Formats: sequence, C-alpha cells, structure tokens
Amino acid sequence: MRYLLQVDFPHNGPFGDELSVAMSDLAKDIANEKGLISKLWTENEATKEAGGIYLFDNAEDAARYLQKHTERLESFGYSNIRGKIFAVNEALSALSIPAK
Repeated sequence: MRYLLQVDFPHNGPFGDELSVAMSDLAKDIANEKGLISKLWTENEATKEAGGIYLFDNAEDAARYLQKHTERLESFGYSNIRGKIFAVNEALSALSIPAK
C-alpha cells in the first residue's frame, strides 16, 4: 500500500523561480529518500505558505521522513509545521484517472 504525506508551514518567501533556485540542492537530496516515490512542491504566496505532497511506498518511511523533515525545517527557523499521513485508496484512485 502507498502512503501520502502532506506537509505545510508558514513561509514568507521566496516563491516561484526564486524558491526553485534556493531549494534546488534540497530537492536533489529529497529525491534520495528511502521509500519516496514522488514529491510535489507546493506554495501559496497569497497565504504565505509552502510545503509538499509526498508519495511513499510504505507508512514507516513516510513517518520517518516526516520526523526528519520537521527537524530540518525547525533548524531552518520554521515553526507551526503541519504533517499528516494518509493511506492511499488504490482502487478508488485508479478509477479517478482521467481518460485521455
């Protein structure tokens, strides 16, 4: 079973291309996380938030990564970090793929 990890936190910037440049090394490091299938980086400049949606191949790696990433974000000075782990309902997800 796959697991989705949702993380978000208050973020005053940068956003967009500036964030891409600032976080490119971190993005490359995250790509090597055990159990990670993919990550979508998320940001909302209007509400001053950033975060990500991660897909892991097991709950243990998702939980381990949430702990690691929370500690990393705190070391960068972030607070009010929110993280949730959800099991993926594979049957319903397969039915929700748009036809091409």
